[in-house]
Amino acid sequence: MAFVLRSVATTAVTAAIATLAFSSSSHSQQSPNPPNTALSSNPKSNIPLRLVKTFAISPSPLIMDHNLSSQSQTDHDVLPELLTEYMVDMKCDGCVNAVKDKLQTINGIKNVEVDLSNQVVRILGSTPVKTMTEALEQTGRKARLIGQGVPEDFLISAAVSEFKGPEIFGVVRLAQVNMELARIEANFSGLSPGKHSWSINEFGDLTRGAASTGKVFNPLNEEKTKEPLGDLGTLDANEKGEAFYTGVKEKLRVADLIGRAIVVYATEDKSEPGIAAAVVARSAGVGENYKKLCTCDGTTIWEASDRDFVASKF
Repeated sequence: MAFVLRSVATTAVTAAIATLAFSSSSHSQQSPNPPNTALSSNPKSNIPLRLVKTFAISPSPLIMDHNLSSQSQTDHDVLPELLTEYMVDMKCDGCVNAVKDKLQTINGIKNVEVDLSNQVVRILGSTPVKTMTEALEQTGRKARLIGQGVPEDFLISAAVSEFKGPEIFGVVRLAQVNMELARIEANFSGLSPGKHSWSINEFGDLTRGAASTGKVFNPLNEEKTKEPLGDLGTLDANEKGEAFYTGVKEKLRVADLIGRAIVVYATEDKSEPGIAAAVVARSAGVGENYKKLCTCDGTTIWEASDRDFVASKF
């Protein structure tokens, strides 16, 4: 099933950028909040919180919690902050409270917005997607990742690469933090236990699987470069064949990766051919994807099976 709703890749912001993301000062032409939008502001700041710049429909009143957690973020210091949007199956204020209470326990989450009428939850923080998704599902509600990134003026802020089997499944999300930094998250299953090299390769040609994706992407064209830009390092699969990765890559621009491929290799040193490959595709950024109905067959997002959302396998 081809859903317009897609998984998304992730990005980061400093505290100052995060403030700008919600501030009307982030764009000189941005209009003030609509009259029907109610937001609470940070009591420690004179700058009121604002919604992200782009909405598919007029924003409705939000229920906002600021500075949710004072817990240590040591576990997530490696990741820059970004704004992540979920569509969550919420029907009442009790649902909203359950979602907020659960997210409040997660390290790395700074702010949460809940838009009940549109069933949208927006989370600002450094927490990996896997952790946030599991937390939302633990409330007993269906949750679909619908957007991720920094609400800035990047032409393309997020991308996704989906591995759909038959043996290896996975999702790789890439998000632009700034023009010199990208955040990467990946989840895989079906791998053989042990270490596997993985990379972004030149071409998205999968006619011969990984063998037709070309060399490791290296736009600097420097043969003496110790590590090509597209080299993503090593995945460490556990005894169940599952591998999880979160990190950042300097000088990587998401817009340059669309149409290329991500390849996973059988060994750590690439001495054996790639065993799985998937094309990198553009995915929705923040505020770009609030559709609940698949235009191809009329199925709603909640009627879709987990097989239509690879991320739900993890």
